[in-house]
Amino acid sequence: MSDKPIGRTPQFALPSRLLHWAMAVMVITQLFIGVTMVASLANYNLLLAIHRPLGIAILIFVVVRIGNRLLHKPPPFLSTMRPWERRVATRSEQLLYVLLVVQPLAGWAMLSSAGIPIVLFGRLHLPAIAPHNTSLYPVFWYTHLIVAYLLFATFTAHMCAVLFHTLVIRDRILDRMAIWPIPGSKPPPKQTRERQVETS
Repeated sequence: MSDKPIGRTPQFALPSRLLHWAMAVMVITQLFIGVTMVASLANYNLLLAIHRPLGIAILIFVVVRIGNRLLHKPPPFLSTMRPWERRVATRSEQLLYVLLVVQPLAGWAMLSSAGIPIVLFGRLHLPAIAPHNTSLYPVFWYTHLIVAYLLFATFTAHMCAVLFHTLVIRDRILDRMAIWPIPGSKPPPKQTRERQVETS
């Protein structure tokens, strides 16, 4: 395709890329733990002990990531992305931020309404953010569940879009978030550059 980007793909700032992949690992892990907890009671207490602090860690990371996004302007979209794709990408990213904030807060409020202590590590407990009221518990529980489904759907759609561009369009969209060496990104050796100048 003639509209594929030539040369090195513009990348996000390094802090943005590091936060992106760290959060990707945490979110995938959290989704896997959530599905396992619902599907089976085996090791439920162990999974719950991981689920709670990991949810708070995701909340902290997403707040940091929002602040980082305000400080670092993202690179321009690839020329292979159509206008509607750019709008969808922007809105889906904003939706992910909202869901990643609401989801742990809903879980936190759910436990608070049930009067369940939120233990992170050892004696480190979080304060309640909702009144102790058992009638509120199902409201927060369903909110936590619905947001989990929305988060899974949005995250899956994001992954599918990236895979489509990577495997079908082959515009190297992953290079925008790469924290690994990118093939062909190094400048040519000095001698090669001199020869190119001489022959030009």
